[in-house]
Amino acid sequence: MHYFTPKRCTESNKIMYHDKATAQRAADQSFIERGTELWVYRCEYCGTWHLTHRDPRTSYRAVPLNQELKPHSRKKGYKPRRR
Repeated sequence: MHYFTPKRCTESNKIMYHDKATAQRAADQSFIERGTELWVYRCEYCGTWHLTHRDPRTSYRAVPLNQELKPHSRKKGYKPRRR
């Protein structure tokens, strides 16, 4: 018997879906079969669609613009010099 082996992303090792509709159908099917709620997102590495168990509205927090690239020392009591 022949089984279909889906292509996987090289970075995340998740199943690659070509479009959002196909990925959403797979997420809906997973909910019907297992009761697992999954969300669809576009991969930043391969550009295809993947499924995740994390709710994108609650799991990703916004970083303020002034703190994005600010380096911090892990040394205890470290204070940067003023110039």
